[in-house]
Amino acid sequence: MTLIDGKATSEQIKQEIAAEVAARISRGEKRPHLAAILVGHDGGSETYVANKVKACEVCGFKSTLIRYEDDVTEDVLLQKIDELNNDEDVDGFIVQLPLPRHINEQHIIEAIDYRKDVDGFHPVNVGRMSIGLPCFVSATPAGILELLRRYDIPTSGKKCVILGRSNIVGKPMATLMMQKHTPGDATVTVCHSHSTNLVEECRQADILIAAMGQPNFVKADMIKEGAVVIDVGTTRVPDATRKSGFKLTGDVKFEEVAPKCSFITPVPGGVGPMTICSLMLNTLKAAKHLF
Repeated sequence: MTLIDGKATSEQIKQEIAAEVAARISRGEKRPHLAAILVGHDGGSETYVANKVKACEVCGFKSTLIRYEDDVTEDVLLQKIDELNNDEDVDGFIVQLPLPRHINEQHIIEAIDYRKDVDGFHPVNVGRMSIGLPCFVSATPAGILELLRRYDIPTSGKKCVILGRSNIVGKPMATLMMQKHTPGDATVTVCHSHSTNLVEECRQADILIAAMGQPNFVKADMIKEGAVVIDVGTTRVPDATRKSGFKLTGDVKFEEVAPKCSFITPVPGGVGPMTICSLMLNTLKAAKHLF
């Protein structure tokens, strides 16, 4: 069994980005600039945004954090998005999700200029991805592809089962894994809460990507020998023994499943760091104005 080290891989990629940024600046080009809008004080969102700011520092990017309280109106957010869309110094920006219930997230996503949508959530980017055109790919699926690529994990012709059908992970992951590229060319099955034969599908998977948000859902009896298991789940589970009062737990029961795998990602330290790393790659792409 080989442990897929997302933390080490992401650090390597950030150093590669930093070297490219230094070369750009030495040629007199602009330093890439990522902005982030954070609404409220959700613990998970606070952590993610803080990690993104740190990653910008490592990569040599300029970063701007724009904060609002929970009671901010949708109109105020839309006005700020319009400002960022028209700010020539900002190459890309994100609006950290989830947002308070009184704000329509889809309105916010669609208001972002797709050429600055480094989260890859805008319908234009999603549509371009689905037909294989250049675009910003949402960060978590892009990070998973990069792990598969860097660990030389064969995907062509393999049966790939994806647990979960979210717009952020499950759906784009399925699209990417079936496309004609490497990694890709897989035979893809998407399972979800209404799948009647979910366990049987999992047992047939050469590559299993778990993105359901249900801690320890995938057990050893759901995995075939030699499978590749990618665990996207990051749920905060109460743990009185830890200073934080919780521990991050994946969708896969790691201790049970790992001995049967050829490759597996841990939680934390697997897919999570690659998600932030992919956002950095998208920001660099935005700075290059590739499309």
